[in-house]
Amino acid sequence: MQNLSGQRVLVLGLGRSGRSAAHFLAARGAEVVAADERAPGTIDGLDALRGHVELRLGEPFPDPAAFDLVVPSPGVPAARFASARRALGDVEIAFRSLAVPVVAITGTNGKTTTTELCARMLVAAGLRAEAAGNIGRPALELVGRPLDVAVLEVSSFQLEAVDAFRPRAAVILNVTPDHLDRHGDFAGYVAAKARIVARQQGDDVAIACADDAAARGIAERSRGRRWLFSARHAVERGAFWDSGCAALRDGAETQRVALDALAGAESAPPLDDVLAALLACRAVGADVAKAATGLLGFAPPPHRREVVARSGGIAFVNDSKATNPDAARLALESAAGAVVWIAGGRNKGVDLRPLADLAVTRARAVVLIGEASEAIETAIAGRLPVRRAASIEDAVAIAGEVARAGDVVLLSPACASFDQFRNYEERGARFRDAVQAWLATRGGHA
Repeated sequence: MQNLSGQRVLVLGLGRSGRSAAHFLAARGAEVVAADERAPGTIDGLDALRGHVELRLGEPFPDPAAFDLVVPSPGVPAARFASARRALGDVEIAFRSLAVPVVAITGTNGKTTTTELCARMLVAAGLRAEAAGNIGRPALELVGRPLDVAVLEVSSFQLEAVDAFRPRAAVILNVTPDHLDRHGDFAGYVAAKARIVARQQGDDVAIACADDAAARGIAERSRGRRWLFSARHAVERGAFWDSGCAALRDGAETQRVALDALAGAESAPPLDDVLAALLACRAVGADVAKAATGLLGFAPPPHRREVVARSGGIAFVNDSKATNPDAARLALESAAGAVVWIAGGRNKGVDLRPLADLAVTRARAVVLIGEASEAIETAIAGRLPVRRAASIEDAVAIAGEVARAGDVVLLSPACASFDQFRNYEERGARFRDAVQAWLATRGGHA
């Protein structure tokens, strides 16, 4: 990133990435104004900024046109800084400041698991790699670290604010309707995701799921090489699953990598995520056989189909990260037993009726929380028993009473958490605590 001395910079939003950006830019000589419309008492981490940046809190954003550069947090829509002379997100600034190749991973579902897995695999192959971005660690924290490769999870919100961003490997896991309240429609959502490949050139690689038409379409926009992956069938260039091995094929040549670490592992990551991560490792020159050893002991991040307790033959599963219908669909389809489904929250403009149709075939009953309760109940239209809960604790108690031995009590909301919680992590943690508390009152145990 060029010298920012004397530049007037406006940082919009003081979540993790906003605070990171404000600190990073101020340390490089910029005159930073950091703004957040929330009340000061509701924002974490402000003490580290005081004295280094000018804070404007609990009031409308300043006029972006009055600044040399605007750095929006991912949660701030582009309309809020449309008058800016120049706007760059923290991912773009990190990319311009990093001196190593970047692996960028996006998709509607599976981003965090694949990002963490890719970084772990690269380390297993002997490379210095760390993960950041939408994963919860701001991308700018990687600048100045001793790295060979930077692995970034990037969301559609973050991709709206990139310009020169050019990852050596761009991974598109899947693209299904999500965040339509932000992007307007599915085409707008796809267009935002497609910015991941917009600046790629001939020596870069776009990696996409062969079984997802939208993901393939994005990869086809890249000027670089295109590799596909599939856990269902062979591909000509890319990776596929073949009798316990990952087969990496490039035309006539095929390399087989044994994946014994996945055999019988209850917490094993999805095969598509594994194949995508292996291809990303290959794209930056890693030995994929060594990289595959990174699977040993790997556990997916919390709140993703996480079994938090078993009691009386009932499994209690925390899938709070399922913030869209496609993620909830996967959880319903993979559940090992009849489901008592806890769903709801803040809908993101997505049609919930197809998911309700699936629930009718997989669930014994539905317990609803949050703003989307009425829409989901209407979509089910009397085809399943439905109860509404006032809180996550209430939902656990209701679901526990309804469930029978062999059932799965599944929190897989299909909606965002912001109507009742700070984020999906808080929702999942509350569910986990509520399960333990409810079991304790009944003499049960995990």
